[in-house]
Amino acid sequence: MYNFFMDGVQFPVAPSELSTKINGRNETTVLMNEGEVNIIKKTGLTDIEFEVLLPNVKYPFSVYPSGFQPATFYLDKLKKLKNSDQPFKFIVNRMMPNGNLLFDTNMIVTLEDYEILESAENGFDVNVRIQLKQYRDYGNKKINLKAATKANSTSSSKTATKAVVEQKRPTTGKETPKTHTVKSGETLWAIAKKYLGDGSKYTELAKINNISNPNTIKAGQVIKLG
Repeated sequence: MYNFFMDGVQFPVAPSELSTKINGRNETTVLMNEGEVNIIKKTGLTDIEFEVLLPNVKYPFSVYPSGFQPATFYLDKLKKLKNSDQPFKFIVNRMMPNGNLLFDTNMIVTLEDYEILESAENGFDVNVRIQLKQYRDYGNKKINLKAATKANSTSSSKTATKAVVEQKRPTTGKETPKTHTVKSGETLWAIAKKYLGDGSKYTELAKINNISNPNTIKAGQVIKLG
């Protein structure tokens, strides 16, 4: 079982295919007497592509954690993500039928392109082809020059300058809350990932909150986090 989330909203039908391309930035050059060599560089940004079905009727195989939503609900979400010019979290969790987590994809991305596909064969349903790109945070670095004085044997001194690079890290100063109020489209897995750092700990949240079926949480429900 696959679950796809974009900015906390779960798609009702998981795509049948997912393409994840990890781009390389290595370069080759030719050295005298050595021939062609490969210069290894840091990995480039990852590209993600998939096509998702957005039903306008509720099918038995579709999943709506907070109740049925038509295709326009998800199209509006895509439009907001594209126009916001802000990165967001993309999550795919892969689970066995018994509920055990295989592994997950959890990445900050940007919405590069999306294409709405309509066909008479799909009736009133809509297909959307989505292209995402990994986002890496960046910022200016501050360099402080510190002078250090060293004495030599002739009682004279020399001053050496040392460069110290400082990069400011964002600090929120917020404490982890004790409860969370479920929002539309959220799942227990996503809540566990957000607050506990591990989506597979949704079983712990289910036990704490006496939830027999983790897939049945509803918007407005208060979840104890510990």
